[in-house]
Amino acid sequence: MRVALAQINTTVGDVWGNVEKAASALERALEDGADLVAFPELTITGYPPEDLLLRPDFIRANLEGLEEFAGRVPEGVIAAVGFVDLAGDLYNSCALVSGGEVLHRYHKHYLPNYGVFDENRYFREGEGVPVLSVDGSLAGVNVCEDIWYPGGPAREQALAGASVLINISASPYSRRKGLFRERMLAVRASDYGCYVFFCNLVGGQDELVFDGHSVAIDPQGRLLARARQFEEDLLVLDIHPEEALIHRLHDPRPRKENPGGSPVVVEGPSLIQKKPQEGIEPRVEELLPEEGEVLEALTLGLRDYFQKNGFSRAVLGLSGGVDSSLSAAIAARALGPENVTGVLLPSRYTSQGSNTDALALAKNLGIEVLEIPIEPAFSAYGEMLADAFRGLPEDVTEENLQSRIRGNVLMALSNKFGWILLSTGNKSEMSVGYSTLYGDSAGGFAVIKDVPKTLVYRICRHINETEGREVIPKSVLTKEPSAELREGQKDTDSLPPYEVLDPILEAYIEEDKGVGEIVAEGYDEEDVRRVVRMVDAAEYKRRQAPIGIKVTSRAFGRDRRMPITNRYRERRPKL
Repeated sequence: MRVALAQINTTVGDVWGNVEKAASALERALEDGADLVAFPELTITGYPPEDLLLRPDFIRANLEGLEEFAGRVPEGVIAAVGFVDLAGDLYNSCALVSGGEVLHRYHKHYLPNYGVFDENRYFREGEGVPVLSVDGSLAGVNVCEDIWYPGGPAREQALAGASVLINISASPYSRRKGLFRERMLAVRASDYGCYVFFCNLVGGQDELVFDGHSVAIDPQGRLLARARQFEEDLLVLDIHPEEALIHRLHDPRPRKENPGGSPVVVEGPSLIQKKPQEGIEPRVEELLPEEGEVLEALTLGLRDYFQKNGFSRAVLGLSGGVDSSLSAAIAARALGPENVTGVLLPSRYTSQGSNTDALALAKNLGIEVLEIPIEPAFSAYGEMLADAFRGLPEDVTEENLQSRIRGNVLMALSNKFGWILLSTGNKSEMSVGYSTLYGDSAGGFAVIKDVPKTLVYRICRHINETEGREVIPKSVLTKEPSAELREGQKDTDSLPPYEVLDPILEAYIEEDKGVGEIVAEGYDEEDVRRVVRMVDAAEYKRRQAPIGIKVTSRAFGRDRRMPITNRYRERRPKL
């Protein structure tokens, strides 16, 4: 049996565009002699369609799209494609299609309702566990979350005799998740004595990025094939289902288990008897290092956000710091340097070194540069507010004025030319509120919103290493971080060093650890309590920030949801 995993980049709501993309991938798979072709979860609608699912016309269009796609699948070939089924209620479904007909509609059982997922809001849980009979072999098809649990549909299909399990998925990316997912699938394959094929979505959708990384695992849990990360790909390989049976005959464990019900056997077509053809050597793509993964996720997320929404050009402020440098580098990669404008907005506190670094970065990237000094506006604001502020010392108000002037200028450029303003703040700053509302937090898209500061540095060094040149000037990576909003200012005036701050933030935000638990890991209690207070107090700021790409296990926004009005504070542990 020749199996193809069609790892495609769909667009939410573009039903007919998604159908054409799937049909094109199907055509390529047929040219490669595929017998069974799998597509991602909710291929027809795009994932996640969210409240589009509440519109009857959208559901009808999705069903018409499935019918159109089914008409493209010839006799003797089977396609497994994701769509939304309507059968008294809505179901996240996989259609088994052949010869222009839908052979079966599988309804997803396990509906994730955690993190970024809200599937219980829209779908009913499915019932019934079908196995597909193809030329004497049995195959089970299930959807995404159904294979993440040790029991459930995958187990029942295996106990019913399925030698092949096909999981169609839309599993969003977060750093270090890909290898964890591979290990989980390997355990399912070895426990059930089945081939496991995992076909994942690829592409960006608002805050989410889907990394592809489709895989095939053999009945002993060994990796057979791996598709590319963060790219569309068609992974084709040959298997021999009878080998799974031989493996099972030597493993008595499944005989001790209760199948839990009688599966529905769906009679599939006889596969087309093709002329003898050369076998396909399984392809195993190398995995990127963590910094490379995150860089590709950010690049893909930004590119798709622009392309899928019809935007063409980005503008961002260049401060000569590491955050704006990385944001500009990602924008140039994602959109092309000809579609990026960097703006220098120097004030009386901007060092010559910062201007030099910003200009050097722009030259290295090949992007357009504008320079608009903000001193005239800053002086004018001082005069305007002189009476109101009379007798009061300068403080953070005057610092924030500079940031807001910069935000105003950048938004004026965005307005005038139709460019999208990229906000350049990182996760560390956003976590503790080290940003200015309507200033540096202004923008249409926050490129590195979910990237901790220490990881920002690592990604910049990775770019320089892979490019073999100083894309990000070395001085940007070695100088002490500063907002340069007052004389001699350093980030450490307001924050612990980032090497201390980031692990505390990860423990508190991503792992939900309390103060006592974090202190027990070796961090200073005063630092921990200060950081926790800052995180809690900044929730109202984060709600007003632009969306950005999720790359950590718990991003702000649709992932981590905390009330703004919230009086809970952790009590001091009793000694």
